[in-house]
Amino acid sequence: MEDEEAAAVLRAVGRQIKLWREAAGLKQTELGDAVGYGEDMVSAVERGKRIPRPDFLDKADEKLGAGGKISAMKGDVEEARYPKNVRDLAKLEDDAVELGAYTALHIHGLLQTAEYAQAVYALRRPAYTEEEIERHVAARMARKTVFDRTPRPEITFVQEEVTLRRPVGGRMVLRRQLEHLLEISRLSHVTIQVMPTDLEDHAGLSGPFRLLKLQNGKTLGHLEVQLHSRVLSDPREVRVLESRYGMIRAQALSPRESLAFIEKVLEET
Repeated sequence: MEDEEAAAVLRAVGRQIKLWREAAGLKQTELGDAVGYGEDMVSAVERGKRIPRPDFLDKADEKLGAGGKISAMKGDVEEARYPKNVRDLAKLEDDAVELGAYTALHIHGLLQTAEYAQAVYALRRPAYTEEEIERHVAARMARKTVFDRTPRPEITFVQEEVTLRRPVGGRMVLRRQLEHLLEISRLSHVTIQVMPTDLEDHAGLSGPFRLLKLQNGKTLGHLEVQLHSRVLSDPREVRVLESRYGMIRAQALSPRESLAFIEKVLEET
């Protein structure tokens, strides 16, 4: 596990399953057969080394006669599935009244479809395992609730033109991703702009970043570079990012022009 908080949750869940199994007089092999998983999987779950799926917990609850006590842990386990930096970022997004993001290399995570996100994580080097890819994709998709919550935050994105053309996952994956961008752009509280590649003036050449204005009025910055994810709270650093973001939005195509541009790229893809 990437953090002790999640590891502690999984160890606690594993201990409970083991106690219920032993109380029922079952061996790991017998429980595995009953819930459709192998003995190795049951052993790994009980030791807190594997993240049990919701159906594993439901079937174990039924087989062991736990009366819903094992199934009740699904929420805690689901949250523990997500990497710590994602959980922390999701909490900030839930508290934000305004979010802004400039993205240069791929479609921003909050705008990604599941298949596009899977393709992005599959390209990671050193390579993720299938389980790690699934975990990261699930975490990314869970964050998309920010578009649906009430009160709705004001959300803006500036995407580099190249992100709309790079065929991550292949042509059809990109087409569905572009269609999704157009769908999201129809939400009244979401604005998507495109930064053309042939633009001479560009305030964002230092790299991508995010801004989050919280309910208490404080604004935070967020940088994610290579292996590092960092939240900026120093007002001086945040002011620099706010200034840059304002210039980037002014230099990019207008929202109306941007949507027409995305539609044009979709036709060409």
